[in-house]
Amino acid sequence: MMRPQRSRVVLVTRKTPLELLIERYGTLGQAAFDIRSRGQDMGRQEEMHELFQAGLNDVIEAIPPDRHRARVDRDALDRFLFAPDDLVVMIGQDGLVPNTAKYLQGQLAIGINPDPTHYDGILCPHPPSAAGELFAWAETRHTPGYRVERRVMAEAQREDGQKLLALNEVFIGHRSHQSARYRICLGKREERQSSSGVIVSTGTGSTGWARSISLQRELDATPPGVEERRLACFVREPWPSVATGTELTFESIGPKEQLVIVSEMGEGGVVFADGIESDRIEFLDGQTLEVQIASQALNLVMPEGDAS
Repeated sequence: MMRPQRSRVVLVTRKTPLELLIERYGTLGQAAFDIRSRGQDMGRQEEMHELFQAGLNDVIEAIPPDRHRARVDRDALDRFLFAPDDLVVMIGQDGLVPNTAKYLQGQLAIGINPDPTHYDGILCPHPPSAAGELFAWAETRHTPGYRVERRVMAEAQREDGQKLLALNEVFIGHRSHQSARYRICLGKREERQSSSGVIVSTGTGSTGWARSISLQRELDATPPGVEERRLACFVREPWPSVATGTELTFESIGPKEQLVIVSEMGEGGVVFADGIESDRIEFLDGQTLEVQIASQALNLVMPEGDAS
């Protein structure tokens, strides 16, 4: 009698700083020569590379021999086909998690931090030594120690169907972060604005860009929880004038609500997600964007009892 096939383990990684240097200069020796000619050394890059490789090897060795496995670089995620039952393991810094989240459709995701001296590990809280235990737990989810957080994501869609998903936040504004002009609508309220752009944050993103804006403006605002179906909208540096207002500058977007923004920018208007400016949607005069809670969420494995 054949045993049922176990789900595939997909390892998501990104190039280390050392690998990026070698890619830039062609060889390790040439990279070292150029770095040293500027009075620096490659000690930090080499240390980070060694820690990453050691952590990656620990994770690979923990994968049961009868499980299929695959590895994909962050830059190839848009060309990789995930299976519905894949176990997705992101090894590296926290940014890998939002990079990967928009390509998933309910798969279980685990973040591994191979280098806690350089990476915070907020979204990748697990050490490589826990990989074997995590793989065993993911098969049954019966034993204590871990839990699955269904992290809310944001969706931004233009009138022509172009769409972005975000685990942290969506930015709407000018590509140079100079003054952006638009009309913003939430429910029956509408206002023409000129600002440095609009940030729509999830609970996961509330500790990043959104928190910086809250502190700067001294907002008495409770951010969404990471699993709370609510988004927070912040307008950056709104400018009051005879033609533009500053009333709709901090708002919550609930489960059945949409934030609608109509561009009045003749050039340079963009929308991007999770800080990836290279993966942007053009947003020019007359184009409309709808931002709401996404139908999909990220199923992220976290230590039981860990505060989100």
